[in-house]
Amino acid sequence: MTPPAISPGSADVLLFDLGRVVLDIDFGRVMRIWADHAGCEPQELAARFAINDSFRHHETGRIDDAAFFQNLRLSLGIGISDAQFLQGWNAIFAGEMPGIAPLLARAAAKMPLYAFSNTNPPHVAHFSKAYADVLGHFREMYLSSSIGLRKPEAAAFQHVVNAIGVPASRIVFFDDSAENIVGARAYGLTAVHVKSSEDVATTLAALGI
Repeated sequence: MTPPAISPGSADVLLFDLGRVVLDIDFGRVMRIWADHAGCEPQELAARFAINDSFRHHETGRIDDAAFFQNLRLSLGIGISDAQFLQGWNAIFAGEMPGIAPLLARAAAKMPLYAFSNTNPPHVAHFSKAYADVLGHFREMYLSSSIGLRKPEAAAFQHVVNAIGVPASRIVFFDDSAENIVGARAYGLTAVHVKSSEDVATTLAALGI
């Protein structure tokens, strides 16, 4: 549902998360490829996978790919190569979210669009090429692995708001994570919890776009 605060003229900037807002994510694809290389069942790996310090440090540039993959070897209990880890890791992207491209094109004709994503260097390298067209609607992408900060930290939102250069209250932020929505609202952004592209469409309509 669109928050009441959203109305024509209530925003100067639109800020979008990438995963499950602009780009579709299928973590099962990752598990299937890793399991195939390791000779085990995807469900086994999925049960062992955790968003831990290694994952967070990789997303903020504190450890490199080799260190992240080595930590995965230990936590998942598999001995596949870095190249095999990378193949599966980048398979997480399953295309654009249905219907998002025309919505971004329409919105970009009316006001500036920016992206703000928790992500890591291999994913950035992959999606920057594979999805260059749809990502071309953004004037700038603020990525955790580049800025060294992750959502929902207040410092991450502060960095992005300062970089964009407009008050937080004039930014409408779209994210699929309830935790990130809470963090954004706490920092003063108008935040829309996205469950499908229809939530983006409804919000754009409320903005008069």
